Amino acid sequence: MFEATFATALDAEPLLEPNAFDALVREIGEDGAGEVRAVFWSETCARLRLFRTLGLEQYRARFARDAHSLKSTASTFGYLRLAALALALENTAETLGEAEFYDLLARMDAAYAAARQQEPED
Repeated sequence: MFEATFATALDAEPLLEPNAFDALVREIGEDGAGEVRAVFWSETCARLRLFRTLGLEQYRARFARDAHSLKSTASTFGYLRLAALALALENTAETLGEAEFYDLLARMDAAYAAARQQEPED
């Protein structure tokens, strides 16, 4: 189960690893990193909206798979809190109750919005 103390610990996770994007820029260049980050923002926004439209009971396995992907890409860009919350969804998708699921989604939405605010305007 997704316990309140665990949820609070996830909210305490830092929003951003400040050097992560710079490392990506060194690997693939500034233009490439910027393009990949723009795709990440767009796909993550769409994914979080989709999560709210799918039924929990029918799509638990999909939530776990999508959360795994989100965790990986959020980690690549250094969005630590979003990655931690996605990991929590990945690990608990099969057992979450509906209230816990929607609470976790709200936390993911907040982490996404907070991370987005940390970024310069595109």
